[in-house]
Amino acid sequence: MNDNEIVELYLSRDERAISCTAERYGTKLRRIAFGILNNRESAEECENDTYWETWKRIPPHEPRNYLFAFLGRIARMIAINRYREDRRQKRGGETCELTREMLECIPAQSDSTEHAETDELRTMIEHFLDDCPREQQIIFMRRYWYCDSVLQISEMYGFSESKIKTTLFRMRAKLKEYLAKGGYHV
Repeated sequence: MNDNEIVELYLSRDERAISCTAERYGTKLRRIAFGILNNRESAEECENDTYWETWKRIPPHEPRNYLFAFLGRIARMIAINRYREDRRQKRGGETCELTREMLECIPAQSDSTEHAETDELRTMIEHFLDDCPREQQIIFMRRYWYCDSVLQISEMYGFSESKIKTTLFRMRAKLKEYLAKGGYHV
């Protein structure tokens, strides 16, 4: 079943939409959540929460041409919120390595007025990635969207860990410079 047909099931409030979504994207959604939480059971719970949240969001949204991106974003936010909650309960917890890496080049929001700039920032990052070679795009997305470790990326694509680390370091530096030219300063 294709994405358009799955979205139609959601729009008609047909419960088969969830099973079709799970069949098509379940493994990928669990992988996203696992990359953040590093816990299989929690990743499965996030996957199920993603289906429920999707059920609530379609309609009004109709992600016919971007269903996986829509689902992936929901799964990431659920997993990140779960991660934060788990760390909060442990009183302090640790700072996520990925967050530290990205804070080197993306400015943090300081108040609610800057929240409106999120779409502009996202667009700038998309344009930055569009200008990067395909290999760099893949490495960046595997690290910062799917939350894969450097080791996992190196094994997946046959690159050395040092090549992955160097590529990511250089891309963060270029992204920081690109965003500074667009008016974002860290």
